[in-house]
Amino acid sequence: MNQNRKLAQLMFKDNFMFGAVMVNEEICRNFLEMAVGIPIEKVEISKEKSMIYHPEYRGIRLDIIARDEKSTHYNVEMQVAKKSHLGKRARYYHSQMDMELLLTGEDYTLLPASYVIFICDFDPFDKKRYRYIFQNVCRETGLSMADGSTTIFLSTCGENEAEVPENLIKFLKFVKADLTDSTRDYQDDFIRKIQESIAKIKGSREMEEKFMLLEELLRDERAGGETKGLAKGKAESVLLLLEDLGPVPDELRKAILEEQDMDILSKYLKLAAHAGSIAYFMDGINHI
Repeated sequence: MNQNRKLAQLMFKDNFMFGAVMVNEEICRNFLEMAVGIPIEKVEISKEKSMIYHPEYRGIRLDIIARDEKSTHYNVEMQVAKKSHLGKRARYYHSQMDMELLLTGEDYTLLPASYVIFICDFDPFDKKRYRYIFQNVCRETGLSMADGSTTIFLSTCGENEAEVPENLIKFLKFVKADLTDSTRDYQDDFIRKIQESIAKIKGSREMEEKFMLLEELLRDERAGGETKGLAKGKAESVLLLLEDLGPVPDELRKAILEEQDMDILSKYLKLAAHAGSIAYFMDGINHI
C-alpha cells in the first residue's frame, strides 16, 4: 500500500472517503433504502462510532453505525480486499450492537432489528450475485427464527442483473470503478450526490488534515503499535484536531503537552479524531 497517499487520489471505496461521505445522513439513508429494499424515513448516524470505531482498541475501523426512525440499527462496512471469516465478522458486529443496547438497560426482548451490511469489491461467495441476504432460518423447515438480525453482502462482481434493482447495480459499478471512471455520469441522482460529496471533501483543508492524521494512525497500527515521532509531535497533533472543535482549556492543553507516554498519546489522538466536542474528548480521557 502506498504510504504517502493524498486525499485527491482517494475513491469512494477507500475507507476514509467512504466514512467521510456516508456520515451524511441523507446519503446514508438513500444507501440503506437501496441495500435493504425498504423505505426509510429518517437515519441518525452515530458519528463518534463511525469514522474511527475501535471497541476495546481492537484496531481501527472505518464504518457507519446508524439507526432509523424504528430504532433499527445498521452497521455498514466497505471491504476492498477479500478476507476470510466474513460470517464471523458479521456475527461480532451484530453482538457489538446488541451489547451496547443492553448496557443502556434495555431488556433483550426489546432489542430492535439490526443489519450488518458489507459492500464488497469482490464476490464473497463466488456465486456471481450482486446481493446476498442472510437471516437465521431452520434448516429442516425453513422457518425464520425471527431474531431481527440480517446480514447483507453486496458484491461488485455480480452478473444477475435481472434479479437486482437497476440503481443498486449502478451503485456497485460505481464502487468498482477506477479513479477516472468514477467521475463519469452514471445517470443516477444518488451517485451524483456521492460524487458531489467527494468533490467537496477533496477540496476541504480540514478533511485533508484529518486524512493525514488517520494515515499516521494506520501506519502505527500496521507497525504493531510502534511509536512514530516524538511525544511533542503526537501531542501537537491531538491539539490540532481539538482546536477544530473549539477553544482548548489551558489546563487540558498543558496536560496533553506534558504527557510523555506514547501509548496514551496515541489513544488521545484516536479519541480526538472522532470526538464531536471538547467535552466528549475530556469525558473520554477519563476512561483511558
